[in-house]
Amino acid sequence: MNMATIATTGSQPMLDMIIIGAGISGIGMAVHMTRDCPGKSVAILDRRDAVGGTWDLFRYPGIRSDSDMHTLGFSFAPWKHEKSIADGPAILKYLDDIADEYGLREKMRFGQKVVSADWNSKTASWTVVTEGADGKKGHVQGRFLFLGSGYYDYDEPYDAGFKGREKFKGTIIHPQFWPKDLDYQGKKVVVIGSGATAVTILPAMAKSGAAHVTQLQRTPTYMVSRPAKDAIANGLRKVLPEKVAYAITRFKNITMQDLMFKRVRNHPEKAKEFILGETRKRLGSNFNETDYVPPYNPWEQRLCLVPDADFFDAVNDGRASVVTDQIDSFDATGIKLKSGKHLDADIIITATGLNLAVAGKIAVSVDREPVDFAHRFYYRNCMFSNVPNLAGVFGYINASWTLRVDIIGEYITRLFKQMDAIGAVAATPVLPAGGLEEDNVFAGFSSGYLERGKDMMPKNAPSLPWRLNQDYRRDKQDMRQAPIDDGVLQFTRARELVSG
Repeated sequence: MNMATIATTGSQPMLDMIIIGAGISGIGMAVHMTRDCPGKSVAILDRRDAVGGTWDLFRYPGIRSDSDMHTLGFSFAPWKHEKSIADGPAILKYLDDIADEYGLREKMRFGQKVVSADWNSKTASWTVVTEGADGKKGHVQGRFLFLGSGYYDYDEPYDAGFKGREKFKGTIIHPQFWPKDLDYQGKKVVVIGSGATAVTILPAMAKSGAAHVTQLQRTPTYMVSRPAKDAIANGLRKVLPEKVAYAITRFKNITMQDLMFKRVRNHPEKAKEFILGETRKRLGSNFNETDYVPPYNPWEQRLCLVPDADFFDAVNDGRASVVTDQIDSFDATGIKLKSGKHLDADIIITATGLNLAVAGKIAVSVDREPVDFAHRFYYRNCMFSNVPNLAGVFGYINASWTLRVDIIGEYITRLFKQMDAIGAVAATPVLPAGGLEEDNVFAGFSSGYLERGKDMMPKNAPSLPWRLNQDYRRDKQDMRQAPIDDGVLQFTRARELVSG
């Protein structure tokens, strides 16, 4: 007896999997289910009205990937564009094409915000409550719930609480809510922040008409320039079949990224010297330690990618500048700094970061008892202790998000096949009776959004399988080779429901 043979409840068909989110995570999971478990019924719910998730939400100037598309792309869908560092529209098209190729649109239900999800142990099923734009509630039932809802709050970005912002006579924008009709031609722009968003917006706005763009930061970040086009990848595509060339490039980039990360962590001083040496070369006389030498080691926070040195070019051309200082307050014409200086501005962009959100802020419960994910342990990078038939994705901090999506997709489809083989309708990672030693889920990383959100995250143990790991190659091996029935994952058979 397989998961689909238990009777439906009411008039609702019982789905095999409910996927929340039509972005990279949800699309990746849906394709793995479509390819590897073709007989299973799947629905994809998304609060937005289009495919793309984050890539449909963010529309600020210059939006692009901060990872190469040969690893941010899926293992099953070759990236065919000439540019390896891609812009937002190109990534959206990539996701749209995949949705069409695998027939995912017929499984998608847009405009459906998921409010809650409750697991019923007697029926071995999830009941998901949705809310439409009109406030009307709906219900969807399924055997397995997959959270592809991303890792940050779509509604409330991080508010740094700047004093006096109500006094500012210009325009204040958070990149998460970029207005379509913003006119910044000839305007003085200040971008607050030093992360990937600020490093992207500065050169894009400087190039496309702003009078001047100033990046205002409390502390510098490490920036690494690389070509937007991967010459080796494009060369391979000319002489090899598309899939073969993509597989080789993907392996190359994963291997190089892994080696680089481990080398940086093992030899931080040498890495720091190399990265800052390259930055000095790019900036020449515009380089100074105050603005470009961070007070932490490389890869304690994510490196900022600068394709084709566009950030450095904007600074060298005089179209942009960097100021390292602290904000005292906003006033009518700009920002007063604690150093006593003043930055004039027509537009202020608060690229100050995101707020983490676990499980898409959905009220998850098991037999109507709320699940507090901060008190659950990760299992196999995707499931959670003592929660049946539930998986989710939190991508890699030190590599492309999609790498985790792919290995989780492979693992979950293996789990489905195992459950069918033994007649199971539920799989639960059961925490040992004595509990587990805890390890910081973000150990070694100090980014602000991680520090702010770590207390709401599920717990981490020091070793597999009870952790969200940050070693893709190790995780890939583990999730492909470790037995599904490992003595930790406990199964409920269909006959047990009937007899119970």
